[in-house]
Amino acid sequence: MTDHINLFESIRSKVNNALESFYLPENPKSLYDPMRYVIKGKGKRLRPILLHLTGRAFRVEHKSLMDASIAVELLHNFTLVHDDIMDDDNIRHGKSSVHKKWDEATAILVGDALFSYAQISMIKFSDNTKTHQTFNNTMIEICEGQALDIHFENDDSISENQYLDMVEKKSGALLGFCSKIVAEDIQLDQSICIAMDNFGRNLGKGFQIQDDILEIFSDTKNMGKSLGSDIISGKQTILTILARDKYPKRWYEILNLFITEKKGLNKIRNFLKESGVKDIAENMASVFFKEAMLCLEKIENVNKLELQNFIDFIKIRGR
Repeated sequence: MTDHINLFESIRSKVNNALESFYLPENPKSLYDPMRYVIKGKGKRLRPILLHLTGRAFRVEHKSLMDASIAVELLHNFTLVHDDIMDDDNIRHGKSSVHKKWDEATAILVGDALFSYAQISMIKFSDNTKTHQTFNNTMIEICEGQALDIHFENDDSISENQYLDMVEKKSGALLGFCSKIVAEDIQLDQSICIAMDNFGRNLGKGFQIQDDILEIFSDTKNMGKSLGSDIISGKQTILTILARDKYPKRWYEILNLFITEKKGLNKIRNFLKESGVKDIAENMASVFFKEAMLCLEKIENVNKLELQNFIDFIKIRGR
């Protein structure tokens, strides 16, 4: 596993170097300085790493893979900048979010420009029209997921299945894109493209459930944002849905204390552990990671080991 972690870190380093040298004009500084602030942030670069690994799996390692990697990272950062505005989150990757450091108008423009540069990078990667259609369809699906996330706020009728549909769009769609786009671009069999898409989507659902857990049980330094902010804003996470459905009376008592007095995170942690809700959520994440593994097993004659180790790498993040 150590060799694979070294590989992932090597890819991340190359992506960071490419982002560091990514050309942006000097003026207007009011646009491009905040963009540089975002691009040079301390992201995990999981999506570019995944895209590179799929390229290696299908023996496609040409230089333009970096253009595709930059595209997905710029797209991802675009969504984060706009999400922070909508969620009124003041911390991202351990530092002030764009709308907090500058203002909302600047953050909106920065997000728009990031998406435009993402499109330009995708053009450098491929002149395949279908590839660009898939990229834009992915963006639409991410927007749908964010719309559902906002619509679900403070709605205690939201079911587990509705939550999973939302996170597949918001988190799974882009990982599905990173997983399938190389296969699609070189026009491999449709069954392979579908299997890779499903691999990424299952990985995304497991990742988001894991993220919901970490948002409560990790720490601000590791998460790069304040803990418990999703609960305070009324977001539907897998933990809140499970706790509400299984132990409504006790859950609402603890939740109200946390929201009204902005304290009691340890009580929430203890309740979620002692009630078994945390274990149920962790088991759900494991199921989706296993489903991702099964998707890879459907594909023959490719090097799947690095992708399988990437799943384990993601799982370690949650421990």
